[in-house]
Amino acid sequence: MTETRALESLRLSKPETAVFVSGVASMGLEILAGRMIAPQFGSSIYTWGTIIGVFLAALSYGYHRGGKQAAERATNGRMARVFLLTAAYVAGLILVGDLMLRATSGFPLPSRVASLPAVVILFGPPTYLLGYVSPYAAELSAKEGLGEASGHVYMLGTVGSIVGAFATTYFLIPSLGIDQIALVFGAISVVTALAISRPIGRERATVTGFVAVLLVVSAATGAAGYTVEGRVVYETQTPYQELQVVDLGDTRTLYLDGQRHSAMDLNEPNRHVFTYTRYFHLPMLFADDPDEIDRVLFVGGGGFTGPKRFVNDYDVTVDVVEIDPEVIAAAKEYFRVEESDRLRVHNAGGREFLRETNETYDLIVMDAYQKDKVPFELTTREFMQLASSRLDDDGILFANVISAASGPASQFYRAEYRTMEAVFPQVYAFPTVGGGVVQNIEVVATKNGTRLTEAQLLARNDRRDVGIDLSAEVRDYAAAPPTDDVPLLRDDRAPVDSLLDPMVGQRYVVQEADGSDPAANGTARPAVRVSLPAT
Repeated sequence: MTETRALESLRLSKPETAVFVSGVASMGLEILAGRMIAPQFGSSIYTWGTIIGVFLAALSYGYHRGGKQAAERATNGRMARVFLLTAAYVAGLILVGDLMLRATSGFPLPSRVASLPAVVILFGPPTYLLGYVSPYAAELSAKEGLGEASGHVYMLGTVGSIVGAFATTYFLIPSLGIDQIALVFGAISVVTALAISRPIGRERATVTGFVAVLLVVSAATGAAGYTVEGRVVYETQTPYQELQVVDLGDTRTLYLDGQRHSAMDLNEPNRHVFTYTRYFHLPMLFADDPDEIDRVLFVGGGGFTGPKRFVNDYDVTVDVVEIDPEVIAAAKEYFRVEESDRLRVHNAGGREFLRETNETYDLIVMDAYQKDKVPFELTTREFMQLASSRLDDDGILFANVISAASGPASQFYRAEYRTMEAVFPQVYAFPTVGGGVVQNIEVVATKNGTRLTEAQLLARNDRRDVGIDLSAEVRDYAAAPPTDDVPLLRDDRAPVDSLLDPMVGQRYVVQEADGSDPAANGTARPAVRVSLPAT
């Protein structure tokens, strides 16, 4: 009898089930919103602040409206209707969410609030609807007294939110794509509507069936396997980002959070598809003797363009540190990365690896910065000091920075230049496109205090056989940028999000090379300028 009473106490009533599921769904959708919004607007603190603020505002308004109507209108059937409307809206997100994101990106708003229209339109309505559930459930609760009923309902909703947060973060996102995760929450809403509205009349059954079919059709349409960029070979949600492998013609491209990060020619896997990766070879000209560069560390793997080429071209041993295990797996499966005694891959954070390793390197390549998502702990003076301590006496640090060379969008580049200059005797910059557009700017820092000129680097390029002609890259040699108006980045103050903010809404311009192989003909290749979508 005691066990029976215990089981009965754990069994949720229909209103309790509704409020628990509303907590699961609202928190799950909030985390999913971050993944949907990031490819278009980035995942900075401003984006997440917007998402959290919109969800709180929508829930609050739903609580308010639901509370005013609860005394007269609260029924299990009306709560079921809320879940069906939520599921129908989720089906719409699966079908046209990407189009709505692109449409809202053109609104003339300050960059910090650029994501606000998208978040409001995509996630405001379903969150507002879910806000009705708690006051309705409190009205229908069997608990005695308004205080006890309200406390019990909001406890269940909070527990549901905790379950939604952990389940989405640790299970759904690592296992499913965005559309599939949205389908899960749509299906949960439909099942909850059925559970709390029993017995089901013919009209309710028809509506429920229509919403279920709409979800299935939207999921099937969204899983067609094609994007405007090409054929999707593989996609997943990793613990850190959305990952896609896309084929277009003979080029295979790795997309992380909607941005192109690496590309491989399927016919010539070691060819530099993006011209900025050619600059990775510049340290061979900065070294007094390029043959002395035999231990190289890449922080950030992506499609492993640089590591593969270094192992192919030089007598070196390469370590690659990549924090995202799914990126490593995709590189091995789709970008022909094979570990060996000369190419070793480590799944770790860059700073953690440098702090714990006993190895020293001749060259460290920082390739872990993104246009709108930069790990601040890899940018600070303390990190640069750590990197310097892991370099040999004549070691070189190379950083692939995405920023503008001048203008408001250059703040991150200039702050990083100032920070590197505070640690290394000499710092050099090579904008890959020129002008004030957002681009790859290659920053080279050396422990050698002697300043090399453009003419000296060109002369070394003529004399040395490093497997690639770098004359065009050397001619991008730039004067030191002004840094008096940007901060020195420190562990206790590294406002990276603020420095990246002016780039929001600007196009990231990268150059694609033609199909010739520089290693084969020893000449620089012409390049094609490509503007990537603003994010």
